[in-house]
Amino acid sequence: MSDINELVRRYLAAWNETDATARRTALAEVFAADAAYTDPLVSVRGLDGLDATIAAVQGQFGGLVFSLAGDVDAHHDIARFTWHLGPEGGEPIAVGFDVASVGGDGRITQVLGFLDKVPAAA
Repeated sequence: MSDINELVRRYLAAWNETDATARRTALAEVFAADAAYTDPLVSVRGLDGLDATIAAVQGQFGGLVFSLAGDVDAHHDIARFTWHLGPEGGEPIAVGFDVASVGGDGRITQVLGFLDKVPAAA
């Protein structure tokens, strides 16, 4: 399970990476090329879609960071975890729950995201 725990940490780090080139490199390491990401606000496939989604979220919530909010629960090649978005070390303004599927090469093939708490303007 430690590999999945590390993969989830790298997944969140990709969401926090503001340098476009470094973020794209991180995405290619964490996600399969045709990975799907779906949450209540967006549904995308592939690294271009993921990159654009992350850039848009960073544009809307600049200066805030994603952090893991508890343990990663995993079995087989599936992980579920809760994340917070807020000022580093501060109270989160958004809380979500993601389920990630991992392919045979150790990269994420699909993320299904749920939003438990969102700011009024989101």
